[in-house]
Amino acid sequence: MKPMRIDFAPQGWRRVLFHLHPGVLAAGALGLVLCAGGIWFAMQMAQQREERLRQIERMQARQAALSKAPAAVPVTAIPEAQANAVNAAVLQLNVPWRELEDAVASATPANIALLALDPDAKKSVLKITAEARTSDDMVGYLQVLQQQEFFAGAALVRHEIGEQDGVRAIRFQAEVQWRTR
Repeated sequence: MKPMRIDFAPQGWRRVLFHLHPGVLAAGALGLVLCAGGIWFAMQMAQQREERLRQIERMQARQAALSKAPAAVPVTAIPEAQANAVNAAVLQLNVPWRELEDAVASATPANIALLALDPDAKKSVLKITAEARTSDDMVGYLQVLQQQEFFAGAALVRHEIGEQDGVRAIRFQAEVQWRTR
């Protein structure tokens, strides 16, 4: 015969808990823990958000204070000689070195020895000091320089014939006008 349950106790929450399966109780406890963790996490996030909003307000107030009162820049009179010297230095620093070097390198054959490159930024002139074995090499080099796209013209300024260690060489100086862009 089958056991028969006889329970005359009144209905209540204690009785319902007593008759629940342990797995359901464990799931309920886990749900409560998860809800408590979620509430705690939400409160932490709300505190962080409030702190960041306060930081943003402080930064905006600081920026507004800085933008309202522009810093007074003291006016300093620069002597004309100093201004001219600074402008000359800036002009010299803005020499198109890369283009000059590329144009000279592509025009210089192996039989020409470059000794010095001296740019004059005010006049857009490059003074080239070089040596050649023959006068034909020197004149040919000047013609090649004139044909360069970067240069507007080339002219022989001076030349001299010298002998060093039994080798005869022509040392010459040419001025090359470069194109400004």
